[in-house]
Amino acid sequence: MIQKDKRSSKATDGIDRRWHLARNDVEIDVTEIEYALMRANQAFERWQTECLETVIDLAASGQENAMLHIIRMHERPKTIKDLARLANREDIPNIQYSLRKLIAAGLVVREGSGRAGVTYSVTERGREVTDRYAEVRGALLVESIEAVPDFPQKLEEATRTLELLTGIYEQMARVAATHRRSSR
Repeated sequence: MIQKDKRSSKATDGIDRRWHLARNDVEIDVTEIEYALMRANQAFERWQTECLETVIDLAASGQENAMLHIIRMHERPKTIKDLARLANREDIPNIQYSLRKLIAAGLVVREGSGRAGVTYSVTERGREVTDRYAEVRGALLVESIEAVPDFPQKLEEATRTLELLTGIYEQMARVAATHRRSSR
């Protein structure tokens, strides 16, 4: 059992890091990674939006930008189910909205029908935009990362850690859903 008044050894830096989500050292570490993830996600989505806007005049969110690149991945058409699985998303209506936006911009094309199966592919314009995005990304982001000593190795370790955290959060989300309080 967690004791609310237990002093944390993390307080030795003169900053009391305890609060309702972080009452002991492990909770402090979990809370700090969660907030780092939230901040990193917001920064990443801003980066995606700004990088795409250097290539095309399109007000697209980071998730819409990611959807465009996932559709192009391996140069194979994707179904909505593929897109949801590859992006680890369940919000199909939002994915559909993003697809309509990308189609309207001429970057993606919808093919097939309900019975035969609907797939999405990038258009020639979508290919040009994603190629140019890759160039800008390489010139700005990748060059900055390569300039930091040992950063590529740190990225590999961070990727493994994030994949592990993803699995833990997914499993705990399922557990929490099975123990959800009933509404009255």
